[in-house]
Amino acid sequence: MESTIKPSHLLRLLKELHPPKKWLAVALTLSLFETAASLFVPLFTGNLVDQLAADAISRPLIMLLAVVFIIQVVAGGFSFYFMRAAGEQMTASLREKLWAHVLKLPVSYYDQTESGDTMSRVTQDTNTVKMLITDHLITFVTGIISITGSVIILLYIDWRMTVVMLLSVPTAMLILIPLGRKMYGISKDTQNEMAAFTGTLTRVLTDIRLVKSYTAGEAEYENGRTGIRRLFSFGLKEARVQAVISPFMSLIMMSVLVVLIGYGGVRVASGDLSAGSLTSIIIYMFQIVIPFSQMASFFTAFQKAAGATERIQGILQTGTEQSDGSSLSTARRSLHFDDVSFQYEANKPVLKNISFLVPEGTTTAIVGPSGSGKTTIFSLLERFYPVTDGTIRIGHDSISSFHLHEWRQRLGYVAQESPIMSGSIRDNLAYGANREISDDELIQAAIQAHAFSFIEKLPDQFETKVGERGMKLSGGQRQRLAIARAILRDPDILLLDEATSSLDSTSETLVQEALNGLMEDRTTLVIAHRLSTVVHADQIVVLEQGEITGIGTHTELFQSHAVYRELAQKQDLQGSF
Repeated sequence: MESTIKPSHLLRLLKELHPPKKWLAVALTLSLFETAASLFVPLFTGNLVDQLAADAISRPLIMLLAVVFIIQVVAGGFSFYFMRAAGEQMTASLREKLWAHVLKLPVSYYDQTESGDTMSRVTQDTNTVKMLITDHLITFVTGIISITGSVIILLYIDWRMTVVMLLSVPTAMLILIPLGRKMYGISKDTQNEMAAFTGTLTRVLTDIRLVKSYTAGEAEYENGRTGIRRLFSFGLKEARVQAVISPFMSLIMMSVLVVLIGYGGVRVASGDLSAGSLTSIIIYMFQIVIPFSQMASFFTAFQKAAGATERIQGILQTGTEQSDGSSLSTARRSLHFDDVSFQYEANKPVLKNISFLVPEGTTTAIVGPSGSGKTTIFSLLERFYPVTDGTIRIGHDSISSFHLHEWRQRLGYVAQESPIMSGSIRDNLAYGANREISDDELIQAAIQAHAFSFIEKLPDQFETKVGERGMKLSGGQRQRLAIARAILRDPDILLLDEATSSLDSTSETLVQEALNGLMEDRTTLVIAHRLSTVVHADQIVVLEQGEITGIGTHTELFQSHAVYRELAQKQDLQGSF
């Protein structure tokens, strides 16, 4: 079922962008001068024709006509510039508003939405709105003025000819309005398909190494080709609508022109109308028909912008993360999980009433089979999702009571494959620091993370570009950079998610040494499959199918927990260290 076009949504969005009223006022004023000047041209031209017929040319009239042309050109140029500047500023405000909102959307939104779809909203949909403002809005306003002024003058010159001309308007509107609605539906489908196609491109190009390694190029080509052909299909549908609109407008214009010339010629021959008046009427006809065509283009652009606005509003109306809260004191306190339950989907619990204590300054390891909910615990700590039931506390205060940004500033996260951004090593180490990082701080952090030894050998050292997702570096180097980044952050709570599991033995040794330095006297939670990396933890929490089945040291669990003992024996670990 086709959505109803709601112009109020678009107008309300434009109003929220705080349009530059001074620039718009200047643009409108200048366009009025341009339009007014254009309305005098046919009158002066008609008088000039009559004078030529009488073999008497007035120099003042020619000078006046030249002045009118100059006013029209100058006013039109400046009007175009100020209107384009206003449109660009409004578009920039819209993109800033949308980008700020996108960055505050919860992780659950990105779980359900492809990044390419969101990118399309920020780039293509905002560009559609921009085209309406910069390319069509001023012509729409001046077109109304031009048509109104021309009709008034035409009624003064000869009302009969004017009535003949205006009879074509209702017929044109009966055709254009349904076609405009059709264009809205096509445009909306096109934008949705473009968003899906952008998502495919983003996914493939982001993981191009996987595509090539698994020789999936042909399959991805077919996926992309399907999107391209669908876009082609929508393009043809839009072309078919335009193929009706453009010739129809030409037919109307030519029909009116033929009638006017024929009827006007008869009246000129009978002496009822001067040749100059007929010339003026024909020129005024073009000053009505051309703006009318431009208004038809505006109507089409408006349908597209209305569809784009609907999608933009869909994002803007999506709830963001709640960042308000109290300030977090600098005092380090213990971390408590009190009967915490969580589910991503209804009736599919991931964590079930888990409770444990992480004393301040100690290390707690979380072990268990894949899918038991270990990484979900970290996601809840980072407040990517709200807990379904129970409470996570720091001291006596729920972590949800603290200001979100301030809370996350207290956390340091090193994952199995820590994200490395495209840019320099310096950019990556200082990422999210929210302060100036000195060279000495960078060097000290790199030394502590055992990263300086390879950084100083690079041609540009800290200014070395790491490539997309850090692909110019080895896995061990990327992990050591991630640890250096965490050192610069100096977090109260450190989260380590399989931080060494994907490394070779040499890199693992260096990374583990760096992690040991980072963990010292810091509240730390570690997720590990290899128990050898956590046997010295102050406590180990065993998680199975979302439930805690054991808590204790390695020695205690080896003796009392059958599943843990079996896991340890498979990894050739003894019962005491």
